[in-house]
Amino acid sequence: MANVSGNTYGLTILSPIIENKRLDICHSMQLRWYLSQAPRDCRSPFALLSSTYLARLVVMDDVVFVGHPAHDDHLKSRYLIFETNFDGDLDTYLRRMATETKEFVEAVWKHCVGFPGTADVNAFIAYMKACQVETTFFFADVNNQTVESTLYALKAQAALAHFMEKHQGTPAPELQRAFQAFYDKLRNSPALPRGGDPTRNIPQEKIPHA
Repeated sequence: MANVSGNTYGLTILSPIIENKRLDICHSMQLRWYLSQAPRDCRSPFALLSSTYLARLVVMDDVVFVGHPAHDDHLKSRYLIFETNFDGDLDTYLRRMATETKEFVEAVWKHCVGFPGTADVNAFIAYMKACQVETTFFFADVNNQTVESTLYALKAQAALAHFMEKHQGTPAPELQRAFQAFYDKLRNSPALPRGGDPTRNIPQEKIPHA
């Protein structure tokens, strides 16, 4: 199915940006400035959406045809390109965008033609789907795992590497006891928090590196 690879959904949105030459600073420049200030780490609005593998926003001014013979192929307007890979279904993800990151969504898409706002979630979902184009290239290289399970696996991998480094040369009986304690702690560790960082908001003593 187009836009879907395993459990991963690839969403590509092209939203035309409002053109108003009477403004001192055009919408595309305001949008570029706002996006340049947006956090890109675990504080990112899309990190709050726990099913997001990645998200990218780009302002596109025009396109260039790179075939032969090369020629200009101008767009009728500038576009905001939104690309994201996530696990789950499209409607749920868009609904979460409109409710959990609505301030960010409003600040970005208010510069785009026809944006209905987020107060009417169904209207927002319909707008985004109207701007959707088929995704043919996926960035996420894990298509049968959720974001949460992938982050948990990375946490386990890091903890195991730390355990191995710490216990090099440990006698076998002591190593066996230490590994059992490590395994129990890892298995019973709390669920991963939202925010893109598998150790964020978890007390250091509860992070398994026995």
